[in-house]
Amino acid sequence: MNPLFNDNTLKLGLFCTNGTGASQTLVPEAPDMSWDMSLRTARAADRAGLEAVVPFARWKGYLEGRPEHRSGRVMEPFTWAAGIAAATERIGVFATSHAPTLHPIVAAKQAATVDHISGGRFALNVVGGWNRPELEMFGAPLREHDERYDHLAEWLEVVRRLWAETEEFDLHGRFFDVVGGVSQPKPVQPTIPIMNAGGSPRGMRFAAEHADLCFVIVHSEDEDAIRRQVQGYQQMAREEFGREVRLWTHTVVVQRDTQAEADAALRRFSSELEDTESVDAWMRLQGANTQVVPPEVMAAMRQRFAAGAGGFPLVGTAERISERLEMLSAAGIDGALLTWVDYDAGLDAFTTDVLPRLERAGLRRPVGADAGDAADAVASRPVAAAVAG
Repeated sequence: MNPLFNDNTLKLGLFCTNGTGASQTLVPEAPDMSWDMSLRTARAADRAGLEAVVPFARWKGYLEGRPEHRSGRVMEPFTWAAGIAAATERIGVFATSHAPTLHPIVAAKQAATVDHISGGRFALNVVGGWNRPELEMFGAPLREHDERYDHLAEWLEVVRRLWAETEEFDLHGRFFDVVGGVSQPKPVQPTIPIMNAGGSPRGMRFAAEHADLCFVIVHSEDEDAIRRQVQGYQQMAREEFGREVRLWTHTVVVQRDTQAEADAALRRFSSELEDTESVDAWMRLQGANTQVVPPEVMAAMRQRFAAGAGGFPLVGTAERISERLEMLSAAGIDGALLTWVDYDAGLDAFTTDVLPRLERAGLRRPVGADAGDAADAVASRPVAAAVAG
């Protein structure tokens, strides 16, 4: 079974380790693109029992005329996923695909190939695309907002038919003309799970209709407001499409011995030493080309954008971070992707000090525990003192 559907109440994963991370900062400890870092952190997350490692897709950085800028140094997600899948044992491995940059026949075969490499642990994050200069580089001008989702729906229809159908088929659609479509091998899984992030009304409807995992940016830090955001998705999926969906979000983790130290660390890398040029460019592109974050929320979330693409802040001691994750789970969030400025130190501190607390809270089972011994393992596992992450 794909670990994305195991019985842990709150799933966890890594995000953005195929490039320079999610933060837009000038601090020296910010990661450069590194296969070694990708490999180390994926294996550490695998050993810790995390469910997912999710790359992002980017073909061009945010700063026009600055091709060397770190925002453009990102490894191609399918190739990267194949390497991560071969080097891990249990963790779910994603690729992220911008539909305008990759023909669905190629995407279907690449995805099935990585599913075989992983032994059935692959999942696909599908994106309609929003970075206009990036798409124009492909000769694929950015479509009108709602039309992007029409294109993505047809793209995904081709992919799923190639995964499922054993006979050749023709598809003469609005965007694709497939004659004698076929793809072998089929995935190991009955079908490959799909993730999609939709924040606009049209994007939410697409995710509710087509995605197994709906990825949301949590705008509020209030539990009731988050619950309403989650329930809106779930209600749409049930009432309009007869589907049950799972809600995932992404987070920025800043773990220190005290709350004051964590707040200071966050302020240092996301305000005092933010990459102002990059954040300004990112916000301009987001504001012009997406509806993921309402315009009135954009400016208020600037620090979160600099810290990690708008991720929900998990800032404080191990105890505080555990409490925040428990709150997200109580509000209905099924999975949280984790980012740090320093992934190696951050992941080590998180697995040492936060995971045991989540196990004691009943949100996760210890690695290797079965239903009969999980409770005893949680009760006997010590909770270590928080360390810097």
